[in-house]
Amino acid sequence: MAAVSSSSRLSKAVRQQYMSLPQGGKCQVTYIWIDGTGEGLRNKTRTLDSEPKCIKDIPEWNFDGSSTYQAEGSNSDMYLVPVHMFRDPFTLDPNKLVLCEVLKYNRLPAETNHRANCNKVMEQIKEHGIWFGMEQEYTLLGTDGHPFGWPTQGYPAPQGPYYCGVGANNAYGRDIVESHYKACLYAGVKIYGTNAEVMPSQWEFQVGPCEGIDMGDHLWVARFLLHRVCEDFGVVATLDPKPMTGNWNGAGCHTNVSTKQMREKGGLEHIEKAIEKLGKKHDEHIALYDPHEGKDNMRRLTGHHETSNIKDFSAGVANRGASIRIPRQVGHEKMGYFEDRRPSANCDPYAVTMAIARTCLLETEEKKTSK
Repeated sequence: MAAVSSSSRLSKAVRQQYMSLPQGGKCQVTYIWIDGTGEGLRNKTRTLDSEPKCIKDIPEWNFDGSSTYQAEGSNSDMYLVPVHMFRDPFTLDPNKLVLCEVLKYNRLPAETNHRANCNKVMEQIKEHGIWFGMEQEYTLLGTDGHPFGWPTQGYPAPQGPYYCGVGANNAYGRDIVESHYKACLYAGVKIYGTNAEVMPSQWEFQVGPCEGIDMGDHLWVARFLLHRVCEDFGVVATLDPKPMTGNWNGAGCHTNVSTKQMREKGGLEHIEKAIEKLGKKHDEHIALYDPHEGKDNMRRLTGHHETSNIKDFSAGVANRGASIRIPRQVGHEKMGYFEDRRPSANCDPYAVTMAIARTCLLETEEKKTSK
């Protein structure tokens, strides 16, 4: 049996007794933000006198940045600026979750606030109608760090039966996956689907299609919901790109991209042009596709286990060993989207989508303007 947290063993029936109490017309709002690691999420809750109808109804707040790797103790207050509101699937309506940007004491974006710059880029290329869909892979662990459902000593059977598998011997932790799916739907997150992945106890959910800045907002909140659901079950979700060494698949965050031109007849030509531009900036993108400038992806992008080699750029139709995959249907219909398979599971979606939009579209716009 996998090690689970003590808090998950507390009586949920007792908890429900309190959760069903009326709130006296008040509203709980949980503020969510990205901490100084660029990967961790933090949250805290406050009471509002009434249910907010839009993001402008939610006031700014602050927090102690010296406790989140974001400030010195002598100047620790950081601003929380609400940017996107969702329903709260844990305490239910009328309560809200609100994703926030973090600003420093001087009102400039914190170092791990990539949303601010991403939003500027997305506004500049708005006319292109760029859509993203991100495939978030993750691995379930016990609180001891051992993969959930794996034998305490040794390993499960080799990869093969687990991908989209069914049965207690193949699917580990489906209760968590299905609870997370429902939580996303209730919250208003644009979750597209889910499936078991190639490594046992590894799963994936997809978010999208989302236009522009919404991609990062919805994926970060989906991640928050995943960690929060796992907390209730007493297990841990890791986004480590290579949680198990050896002959096991790593975890990525494949990013699907489509512009208005790509979705129209003859769009394949625009897809191929975008891929050519991405190839010229391969190293630059690799440095932005995980939080540690490519060091995490070095463990994953080996050229094995359905990955390309981190040093090489490649593209192909239906090729899961390439940097960029053109789906077979897109190759046949000559329109649609492409998939960038390089981003790691723990990537910042703002950094990834900003890099793709800038490389594929913004430089083209800048050239037009300079003429």
